[in-house]
Amino acid sequence: MAKTKELSKDTRNKIVDLHQAGKTESAIGKQLGVKKSTVGAIIRKWKTYKTTDNLPRSGAPRKISPRGVKMITRTVSKNPRTTRGDLVNDLQRAGTKVTKATNSNTLRRQGLKSYSARRVPLLKPVHVRAHLKFAREHLDDPEEDWENVIWSDETKIELFGKNSTCRVWRRKNAELHPKNTIPTVKHGGGNIMLWGCFSAKGPGRLIRVKERMNGAMYREILSKNLLPSARALKMKRGWVFQHDNDPKHTARATKEWLRKKHFKVLEWPSQSPDLNPIENLWRELKIRVAQRQPQNITALEELCMEEWAKLPATVGCELEEKERFWSELDEVIESIPTGERVVIGADFNGHVSEGNTGDEEVMGKFGVKERNL
Repeated sequence: MAKTKELSKDTRNKIVDLHQAGKTESAIGKQLGVKKSTVGAIIRKWKTYKTTDNLPRSGAPRKISPRGVKMITRTVSKNPRTTRGDLVNDLQRAGTKVTKATNSNTLRRQGLKSYSARRVPLLKPVHVRAHLKFAREHLDDPEEDWENVIWSDETKIELFGKNSTCRVWRRKNAELHPKNTIPTVKHGGGNIMLWGCFSAKGPGRLIRVKERMNGAMYREILSKNLLPSARALKMKRGWVFQHDNDPKHTARATKEWLRKKHFKVLEWPSQSPDLNPIENLWRELKIRVAQRQPQNITALEELCMEEWAKLPATVGCELEEKERFWSELDEVIESIPTGERVVIGADFNGHVSEGNTGDEEVMGKFGVKERNL
């Protein structure tokens, strides 16, 4: 027998209201177009439970036993790349036959959901040591020091690409309505490359890089935009400039140019894009520009400049807190084999040592009570 459509909560409440007004079940059914038996069931339910909401259902028994749930949970926790097919085979060998969907639903109830693996820079041992060294050196830096840093970076913004991804509320079969779509063209419609900088006081200059950037062009960008940004942001004497370890940034000619200009440069660990707070500004900028739906490269550039000027300083400064370094350390430490875990603290020597209390000191500074390495 076909399953009947469940009445809406509004209809169920109307049935109760009409019943309380003295109408019979037949009259209510005719008025609302509902079967008399259904009206009676709703009224009885309301009299018994004082609600028209759906009551909890016992449901069918779970297809996977508690022991089986523990087994597949342990499997994916140990190896997150385990496929649903692998889990089906594991359970089948244990005497339980289920589908891939059942495995997915079971793991979801355990708080485990399948996501696309996030791509991150490959950290070699030398990068790990550099990350740890950087974090240790700056653990005690006062907030005023970070307020005196100008952060910089380059980014690419696409006209019609993944930067324009968004979610919409729509009705079924309305996916092609213009207001529910994002226009696309072959090959993404083009993109622009931007260089920008900011400090705790707000955004600095943002410029479009129209040609393939090399060392000479990078130095020209700094020459025309870095010092004007520092002046506009009213940076204190002795302000520090940050850029990553891109070859254009670390070229001998660039280093010499910075030295002659007497710019202090923040030593930056390799493979650390997520550590730069300007990434927060880039993300916010891309979201805001995408929401305005530019239709050509010229409009894309204009909107980037407009939205950049509106960005509040707090967008970037959220990542300047020292807790950000601890988060970075968490990821780094988890990437090191257990036997090679590094302890950071007063007795730091690159290896785990017995009686090392330095880690507890670091924990206290971050307000962390427990830390398992």
